[in-house]
Amino acid sequence: MPNTSIRKTTTIIYYIIIWMAVFFNHFIILYHFFSSDIYIAIVDSLVYNFVYSLIAFGIWHSIEYIINIDKNSKEKIIQNHAITALITSVLWAYSGYFILSSLYNYNETYMEFLDSSIKWRIYAGIIYYSILIAVYYVIFYYSSYRDEQEKEHRMKALVKEAELKSLKYQINPHFIFNSLNSISSLTISNPQKARDMSINLSNFLRKTLADNENQKIKLKEEIDNIKLYLEIEKVRFGERLEFVINVDENCEDYEIPNMILQPIVENTIKHGVYESIDKVTINFVCKLEEEFISILITNNFDPASVSEIGEGIGLQNIRDRLKLMYNSEDLISIGKNADIFKVSLKIPINKTVD
Repeated sequence: MPNTSIRKTTTIIYYIIIWMAVFFNHFIILYHFFSSDIYIAIVDSLVYNFVYSLIAFGIWHSIEYIINIDKNSKEKIIQNHAITALITSVLWAYSGYFILSSLYNYNETYMEFLDSSIKWRIYAGIIYYSILIAVYYVIFYYSSYRDEQEKEHRMKALVKEAELKSLKYQINPHFIFNSLNSISSLTISNPQKARDMSINLSNFLRKTLADNENQKIKLKEEIDNIKLYLEIEKVRFGERLEFVINVDENCEDYEIPNMILQPIVENTIKHGVYESIDKVTINFVCKLEEEFISILITNNFDPASVSEIGEGIGLQNIRDRLKLMYNSEDLISIGKNADIFKVSLKIPINKTVD
C-alpha cells in the first residue's frame, strides 16, 4: 500500500483524538443520563474505551486486508466489514464487562446496569467500528490521491527535464557546425587563423561540455563562455566585430539558464556580421529590475543586406526553454528599429516551476 507508514501514523493520531472525544461523551451519558456515580462513570468510560482503543489498533490491519481482497466485489467487502464489526463489538462488550464486574461485583445497582447495558454496548461497538472504517477510508483514499499526485508531479518533472535537455543539446551541434564551417573557410585563406580558431574552439567546447549537465549557471560564467565564443568568431572577422559589456555587479552571481545567451549571439553573428561590411557592435546590458534580471542584447545591421531578421530556431529554442523553466511566455521580446536589432530577456530571480 502507498505510504503505509505515514498512513498508519496519521491513523493513530486520528484514533487518539476520536477516542478522547468518545471517552468524554461516554462519561457524560453515564453520569448525566443514567445518574451513575462520577467515579464509576469515569472508570466505566476508561475501561471500555481503553479496551476498544487496543482493539482499534488491530482493526486497521483487518481493514487493509478487507480492502486488498476482492477489490471488485462491493458485496464481499460489506459482508466482511459486517462480520468484523459484530465480532469486535461482542469481544469489546464482554471484555469490558469482565473487567468491570471484577471491580464492582459488590455494587448490585451498578451490576444490574452493567448486565442490562450489554446489548446497547454491542450496538455502540458497531457504531464505533463504522466510525473507524469511515476515518480509515478517508485517510486511505486521501493518501492514495496524494501518492498519485506525487507520481504525476515526478513524471512531469522528468518529462520537463528531458525536454529541457533536448532543447539545450540542440544548441551544441548548431554552434559546432558554424564554427567548423568558419575554420574550413580559413584553412586555405589564412591557415594561422584557422589554427588559432581551432584552439579557441577546443577551449570553448571543453568548458561548455564540463557544464553541459547543469540547467543553470551563474551569469558571470555564461558571459565568460560568450567571450570565448566571440574570440573564436573574432579570429575570422577581426575588427568588424566588437563586443561591449555593461553588467550590474549585483547580477553576476545570479543564475540563468545555461547556454541561454549562445543562440542570441549566434543570431547576431549570422544576421549582423555575416551580412554586413561595416563594423558590428554587440552591446550587452544587464541590470536588476525588481524580481527579474533584465538582459538587453543589441547589435547594428545593414538593412539593405538583410531582408528579414526574425525568430529563427535558436531564438525559438530560448523561448521554449524559458517557458518550460518559468512557465511564462513573455520573458523574451525581439524587435528591430531602423538598423538596430534587439533581444530582451527577463530572468526571474530564484524562481523555477517544478
